[in-house]
Amino acid sequence: MADAPSGDQLVEMLAALANPIRLRIVATLAGGRDYVSHLAREIGVSRPLLHMHLQKLEAAGLVAGRLELSDDGKAMKFYEVTAFDLHLTAEALATAAQTLTSKES
Repeated sequence: MADAPSGDQLVEMLAALANPIRLRIVATLAGGRDYVSHLAREIGVSRPLLHMHLQKLEAAGLVAGRLELSDDGKAMKFYEVTAFDLHLTAEALATAAQTLTSKES
């Protein structure tokens, strides 16, 4: 993300990162892209659970997935961290709060 996230984007990003498994996924992918089966083993979760967490991270714009074919023709889904830089200061939060579209708590 080149610009500071809007209030709604910030809420979605922070909600995605508020889960320890998702935080571990981002930390692991910060070391380089990985495919789903290997990432599930690395994190220590099932592939269905990993997929659920990856969907949340992808919706928040924190990771991106891409389907690739291996040398033997097998489809493999790779994920990598997207470029983002969050600077959380009181001023940044105040600015983001002004752009919130949802009044929900």
